[in-house]
Amino acid sequence: MLPEPGRAELVTGPDAPLADGQVRIATAYTGLSAGTELSWFKGTNPFLGRSFDRELGLFADGEPTSPYPVTRVGYMESGQVVESRAAGLAVGTPVAAAYGHATGHVADPATEHVVPLPDDLDPILGVYVAHMGPICANGVLHAAADAVSGDVRSLADGVAGRRVLVTGAGVVGLLTGLLALHHGAAEVVAVDATEARRAVAEALGMVALADSPHVPRLVKQRWRHGPGDHGADVAFQCRGHDSSLATAMAAVRPQSTVVDLAFYQGGAGAVRLGEEFHHNGLSLRCAQISRVPRGQAHLWDRARLSAETVALLRAHGDAVRKHLVSDVVPLSEAPELLADLTARRRHVLQAVFST
Repeated sequence: MLPEPGRAELVTGPDAPLADGQVRIATAYTGLSAGTELSWFKGTNPFLGRSFDRELGLFADGEPTSPYPVTRVGYMESGQVVESRAAGLAVGTPVAAAYGHATGHVADPATEHVVPLPDDLDPILGVYVAHMGPICANGVLHAAADAVSGDVRSLADGVAGRRVLVTGAGVVGLLTGLLALHHGAAEVVAVDATEARRAVAEALGMVALADSPHVPRLVKQRWRHGPGDHGADVAFQCRGHDSSLATAMAAVRPQSTVVDLAFYQGGAGAVRLGEEFHHNGLSLRCAQISRVPRGQAHLWDRARLSAETVALLRAHGDAVRKHLVSDVVPLSEAPELLADLTARRRHVLQAVFST
């Protein structure tokens, strides 16, 4: 629970009774989504200070939609069914879900996304299956929907044989870049300011570039398609900074698409819409897990995006476990870790809490 900005604490609650159709999950691992969760911890999340009209999709001044105390944070859980009154989910089934940092949870599979995990998947990698992996797969799906006319049959439709740029080599950027490579991208260039993250990108098969004002020119010199046609075929913007979005827009070829998976908490003064966006005729698509591209819902849903995540992890799980999961700490240390990350006393790529 987050009772106020800058403070997290563990609380104890009663076990909820199990109703027909529900399962009780004992958590094994719960992953930290640092960008989103630190926005709640630091008090910068827009839901803390603004009112959100879900019907109209509008933020406005008024009573905050989600004021403190924030009682649920996190969305990357992996565990095991320990009690079941739901068909198809027997006791002992390993599952992934998205219910926040907790030692256990009562879930209703009819209304919640509960994903059975294959027995051969490392349970620590299960933290990616219900939500984080589908976020990245949905980004690649948006690129595919932009590239084809009609139904998207494969995530490869947006990346196969193409030159792909990823700006921001955090977990979202690295998984998205790995998905692009898995589905046949000709080359993936990942841009990040942190040397350690660039090293991970290279270990996963990407080309890494240090973030600088020179990146767009370097990318366009690397990928030349013809006269007046240089740059990435598609870019995935995965860092919540306006300068990173500006880099992505400047580095793609004319009439290309930037798929945006980032969470911006401030303005966007570095994004000069009168420059490359206007003169190169670019498209900017926001890809969020709450919706798949228009016209694709009959083929793609969160269950299919989770299946794509499982396929990726079965193919590259050893590399993901070795290079992405940087810290495994007890859940009891979560408040201290959040404080350390906020104060920049510690850096993690992917922290996972064990219960």
